[in-house]
Amino acid sequence: MKFKTFAATILAGILSLSSTSALAGKLEDIRERGYIKIGVSLGGEPIGFRDKKNQPAGYDVDLAKRLAEKLGVEARVTDVHGDARVSMLFSDQLDAVIGNMSATLERAKSVNFSIPYARAGLRIVHQKGLKINSIQDLAGKRVVVGRGSTGETFLKREVPGAELVYTDNFAPDGVLLLRQGRVDAGIEDSSLVDYLATNTPSLVTLPGLHSNDPIAVGVRKGDQEFLRWMDMFVSEYINSGAYEESYRKWWGADANPPTLTGTW
Repeated sequence: MKFKTFAATILAGILSLSSTSALAGKLEDIRERGYIKIGVSLGGEPIGFRDKKNQPAGYDVDLAKRLAEKLGVEARVTDVHGDARVSMLFSDQLDAVIGNMSATLERAKSVNFSIPYARAGLRIVHQKGLKINSIQDLAGKRVVVGRGSTGETFLKREVPGAELVYTDNFAPDGVLLLRQGRVDAGIEDSSLVDYLATNTPSLVTLPGLHSNDPIAVGVRKGDQEFLRWMDMFVSEYINSGAYEESYRKWWGADANPPTLTGTW
């Protein structure tokens, strides 16, 4: 009886240790190797882009650097877009994605998301001379969309008559098509197209948002402790005032950051 009790105690300890190791695996791996692999979309200002020295810069890049700093490791940034954000997480090429990624129910089937660190909505941007007063006016128009984006899904459902022009990277590829007048309109997160229209006289945005999307940090499924830590990191980012400070840094001192509560 004593032997069975002793064996059971040892087994319980082993299981507990194994469980703890499994949960803490990603955090331990990152700290031991000394760097974290973060996917960031560097396609458009002010969210993510390359500066004059060809270095990653922007709102998401600042958050990626803050994340690495809190972990006490180096940030190694990889430029990612569209569906690659999910596949690179799944193949363990990335530890986390801070890449302007909307946390949708469909994506949540394969990716774990932190609480939102930003919010944005789909908005239409179009050539100023065109008579586009509603999304239905996009029927028959050439509209640039990011392949695999929420904007693509939305337009296919709401305006099936629109002629979609696909890019792997809305920015800079879609932005260039818009600025050159080679497409009539585009659809992307308001955080990107508002900035684009402000800095491009030939473009204007259509009033109103067509979604209210939470933008969150994406991590691979299977490590709840890493996800829990990420939630705490984002919560501290919001509640410390760093979120509003960073938003105004990139969108202007008079910008009004979307309200974030630190929860869903």
